[in-house]
Amino acid sequence: MIAIIDYGLGNLFSLQSSLKEIGCDVMVTRDPGEIKAADRLILPGVGAYRDAVRLLKKDGIGELVKSQAAEGKPLMGICLGMQLLFQKGFEYGEYEGLGLIPGEVRDIRERIPENLKVPHIGWNELILKDNNHPLMKGLKDGDFVYFVHSYSAVTPEENIIAATEYGAELTAAVARGNVTGCQFHPEKSGQVGMKILRNFAEM
Repeated sequence: MIAIIDYGLGNLFSLQSSLKEIGCDVMVTRDPGEIKAADRLILPGVGAYRDAVRLLKKDGIGELVKSQAAEGKPLMGICLGMQLLFQKGFEYGEYEGLGLIPGEVRDIRERIPENLKVPHIGWNELILKDNNHPLMKGLKDGDFVYFVHSYSAVTPEENIIAATEYGAELTAAVARGNVTGCQFHPEKSGQVGMKILRNFAEM
């Protein structure tokens, strides 16, 4: 069973529909018992880092996610959910994330040319950094996925399994042990996204 964690932000039901389409047992929940009983966890997210941090603290959901990851349960963050896996984010101030992957989440305008639009919205190519990682199984350089973001993770190279080019090389997917994340939306990324979700379900 895959539990999509409902902490108040995220494309919960489109993600749930995509997982059901590939034959996964999946539920949307914020119930601690159901989260603990699940085989895998997905932390989604759409919106601002500041708001997400506040919501994760409510009812101890963030601490529960951290403890489940510490026990070795596969966890995938998506979009803002991926950003929350890091130590800090700097959207509307400075806020502590879950600290599951070393690094910070910073405004992409610090790195990209001024003429490029922010947020970065649309289809963009993947640059694979670790073809052998289970989450990237069956993917290739140049596969397109769908992004909507203004902030990007800055993390040591060993944590990056895919990047994308948008005026600069930006982090697209990360992994550290049983914790993984995608800056893009697999549930909006056609067959490539479905493959990634299937890979996660098989990890």
